[in-house]
Amino acid sequence: MRKVVAYELLSLDGVAEQPNEFITQFDDAMRENLDRVIATQDAVLLGRRTYDDWARFWPTSDIQPFSSFINGVEKFVVTSTAPEETWANTTVVDGRLVEFVSELRQRPGTDIGVHGSIALTQSLLEQGLVDELRLVIAPALHMRGRRLFDRGLSRRLTLTRHVTSPSGYLLLDFQVGG
Repeated sequence: MRKVVAYELLSLDGVAEQPNEFITQFDDAMRENLDRVIATQDAVLLGRRTYDDWARFWPTSDIQPFSSFINGVEKFVVTSTAPEETWANTTVVDGRLVEFVSELRQRPGTDIGVHGSIALTQSLLEQGLVDELRLVIAPALHMRGRRLFDRGLSRRLTLTRHVTSPSGYLLLDFQVGG
């Protein structure tokens, strides 16, 4: 069965919104970490807000390796309304999130990524559908914005990898338990 792997950029105080405001450097260790994450994914789930922002930016971006990855990968946008932008290799998922993800996990392929998409990641965590969290924790307090872990959900995590980048970012991988 395929795994659902959520990759999130967070400030030290857990803010996930607008990571460009606290992820101010992207060193070689962070690039290697991102390469490792996307190398195992052949499908991506995106929430509507992330999709709308990214569909305007990534198709014309030359920021590698992520632009080649995200433009070429099969994307599933979870939304109840049609997106404003079109983007290659995109399918709209309207409702039935648990059933859709459960069925997608049964299809042949490699990992299913979730990038950004705070509300979607929260919903997937609540439903027990995230197998791994791969977090980049910035050495910064952001103090405002939506936090990934603000719903009070209890989940046991098992640390499987930890690296401190030369710029002071924590690169943490966790298996998510029940």
